[in-house]
Amino acid sequence: MVDVVDTATRSRMMAGIKGKNTQPERLVRSLLHRQGFRFRLNVRELPGKPDIVLRRYHAVIFVNGCFWHGHDCARFKWPKTRTDFWRHKIEGNRANDQKVIQALLATGWRVGTVWECAIRGKGKTIEEVVNSMKEWLNSDRLFMEIRG
Repeated sequence: MVDVVDTATRSRMMAGIKGKNTQPERLVRSLLHRQGFRFRLNVRELPGKPDIVLRRYHAVIFVNGCFWHGHDCARFKWPKTRTDFWRHKIEGNRANDQKVIQALLATGWRVGTVWECAIRGKGKTIEEVVNSMKEWLNSDRLFMEIRG
């Protein structure tokens, strides 16, 4: 399928997508805050500058967009144009995600990932997402992943 906008417009649109304070991130932060959890955002001293850092629980949470991190769900589809560029970009993001997770686990942090499809998809309710996060934070499990 041919793109519906020209290359310059598509480039401008993609460049305008934010890396911080995205809608899914703001929603997860709001849910956690309403449950009484207090946290810091994008702590530079930690590998990967996690989206949410809960020092009291020695836990970090990444809120990942399904497209940018190449999630294997219905929200992710490989682009039909500039396929080499996008394959290199997304596979690089995946490799970097794994490297960051390993570095955080090696330094004693617990790591959680909330995928965009869990929040925007039809599979889980917001209550199920927040209960999963709450349960993980109050447990001693090292890793959590919430998928749609």
